[in-house]
Amino acid sequence: MELHNRGGIYSSPAVTDGAVYAGSSDGNLYALNASTGALLWSYAIGGTGFDSPAVVDGVVYTGSNSNGGNFYALDATTGALLWSYSVGDANYSSPAVANGVVYAGSDNGNVYALDASTGALLWSYATGHEAQSSPAVANGVVYVGASGMYALNASTGAKLWSYTAEGNNYSPIVVNGVVYFGAHNGKVYAFGLKKARE
Repeated sequence: MELHNRGGIYSSPAVTDGAVYAGSSDGNLYALNASTGALLWSYAIGGTGFDSPAVVDGVVYTGSNSNGGNFYALDATTGALLWSYSVGDANYSSPAVANGVVYAGSDNGNVYALDASTGALLWSYATGHEAQSSPAVANGVVYVGASGMYALNASTGAKLWSYTAEGNNYSPIVVNGVVYFGAHNGKVYAFGLKKARE
């Protein structure tokens, strides 16, 4: 199975319900039949899709690094646009979806929480650094890297704690009550979920 398009595939694909979803440098998000590779649909997101799409309850959530820096919600079966939200800057952060909310970062330094059904802004938090890492959500807390790690209240966006690490950070993962993330300084960090650092 191969997808022949006019660009490169830079995003990690999402696979669910017999379909593969991936963004391309040709400015499209593609949906392919997982068994045959046949094109199901494509949608022009207007820029390279570096982020990995999230597919939840029949909806594909993804971002674009141009075209106004939009986040998109698309019908997973048809590719029809359900909503879009513009942040005016590039988005490399793969969205996380939890409890009806889409969480993602942007190069403008903000972390966004959007209503998964409507795309309405619920809150945003300014980290002051490029928020290119993909968030992790656990126990009502959003963890996102931006020259360190930020722990934000998932409902309000209030900062619970932060830890500064030099350089850009990679996407966190939460396992067995510990949040792990790597940084450009060559270190891997691990914190208990209730650890408070300023």
